[in-house]
Amino acid sequence: MTLLRQGSQFVVIGLLQLLIDWSVFVAATAAGMPTIPANVLGRVCGALLGFWLNGRITFASDGARLGWQRFGRFMAMWIVLTLLSTWLVTVCADALGLRLAWLAKPVVEGVLAVVSFFLGRHVVYR
Repeated sequence: MTLLRQGSQFVVIGLLQLLIDWSVFVAATAAGMPTIPANVLGRVCGALLGFWLNGRITFASDGARLGWQRFGRFMAMWIVLTLLSTWLVTVCADALGLRLAWLAKPVVEGVLAVVSFFLGRHVVYR
């Protein structure tokens, strides 16, 4: 039952994160920012909110604090996933053009969200 509760809360928070990440990415690239820094900027904006909400709601345990140790594990996971996301979005932008990369980004982030859920559950917020 815990997995179902955590999964549903993670999806809701993840959709909010994705909306923020994608909006910042689209706005930044539309304003002329290159794909790589725009993707990192979008992911930073979404990640800060997601770390806090998932730690306080999704993976919260009685009396557990987010703390620097959890933040360090989160950052390690986030860096790896951001490198992968940035590479995939950049490949899409180079191969298909910026407008199709805007459409591809939510798909890329959706796939990475599945990985993030299991890493969050078993590594970051344990």
